[in-house]
Amino acid sequence: MLFLLFQLGTERYALDAGQVVAVLPRLGLKEIPHAPPAVAGLCHYRGSPAPVIDLGQLALGRPCADRLSTRIVLVHFPDPTDGPHLLGLLAERVTETLRRDEGDFVPAGVSIDAASYLGPVTADARGLIQRIEVQRLLPPPLQALLFKKEAMPA
Repeated sequence: MLFLLFQLGTERYALDAGQVVAVLPRLGLKEIPHAPPAVAGLCHYRGSPAPVIDLGQLALGRPCADRLSTRIVLVHFPDPTDGPHLLGLLAERVTETLRRDEGDFVPAGVSIDAASYLGPVTADARGLIQRIEVQRLLPPPLQALLFKKEAMPA
């Protein structure tokens, strides 16, 4: 399997590349007034708006650094009720990929309810890499806020 690597702070994480739709530069984000701090804004991708979550803010309580390697990773966020939604993930140092078998990742041995999106780990010469489970990334209130269905006026 192919994984897209990125960093939050100094730690490395991996996303299953099969969930990735596109990797975009950090440009053109529309701010959303009164949105929670983890919501970086909206991006426009092929005619559709997609909410963007700042993974640094969500995971570490501080926004992602403003670097050229900070990118928006568009993924399919699964929703069993309405089907997948486009979701942008703002992440730092989105510059590498990694090929690993599913079995190369082992349980981390630590389970934190507030960070249930942290998956198993693998290692390379530079240290541990932890997988992010996209389907567990958004707390239910944030998921409801981002993907709320609005009634269209008649």
